[in-house]
Formats: sequence, C-alpha cells, structure tokens
Amino acid sequence: MRYLDRLQPLALFVLRLTLGVIMVAHGSQKVFHHMHDFVHTVGGLGMPSWLAYFVMLTEFLGGLLILGGLFTRLAAFAITIEMLVAIWKVHWHNGLTGDHGFEFPLAVGTIAFALIFFGAGPIALDHILRGGASGGIAKR
Repeated sequence: MRYLDRLQPLALFVLRLTLGVIMVAHGSQKVFHHMHDFVHTVGGLGMPSWLAYFVMLTEFLGGLLILGGLFTRLAAFAITIEMLVAIWKVHWHNGLTGDHGFEFPLAVGTIAFALIFFGAGPIALDHILRGGASGGIAKR
C-alpha cells in the first residue's frame, strides 16, 4: 500500500478544497447578505455581538487562506475553535442528527483539526513560498 502514500498530497489538497469552499460559502453569506442579522444572532446567544465579526472573518478569510494553502494551520485552528463554539452554543441541544444537529459542524471541525497537524501539503502556497520545505507530511 506504499503507492497510496504518494497520494497523500492529493488527499490534503482535496481536504483543503472541501473545507475552503464550505467556509467561504458560509462566510460570504454572512458577510455580504446577512451581516446585521448574524451580529444580532450572536448577541442573542449570550456572547458579545462583536464576536460575530471574528466569526465572519474566520469563515470568509480563513476559508480563502485554506483554499490557497496559505497560513493553513493558523486558519484551521481558528475554524476548529469556531466549530467547537458553534456546536456548544448552537447545535448541541439538537443532537447529532436532528434538525440543525451538530453532525455538519463536527465534520467541518474535524477536517480543520486534521489540517492543523498535517498542514497544507505540497500543493499549496505555503509550500511554494517556503521554497518546497516540508508541508507537514512525514517523509517515508
């Protein structure tokens, strides 16, 4: 199965694309269409309303960074924290698979968590800008 090891960069690329597209899609909806409503929603959850701007920044800009593979670990860390808070404050009481359950933010947060440890991989701007330095996958 060593031949599959050579496909790890592709797997990381697919994980990054999936997470990046999801985050940019959700973030852009909040930033460009529902900013005012989202700020009030966050305030209604018992959190400071200004945290909504950090959520929007994390989703939209963090998603763009993940897509390009730039500052991947930092963006993935921010997304992981955001998903944990979303599960705790919004989705937990709906159960895993109920209406607005936490299965989707759990899956998104898990992808982000993995990218914290594996990095962007070699198909990423981080890798190119560092002159081909290790992108997080151990050499075998």
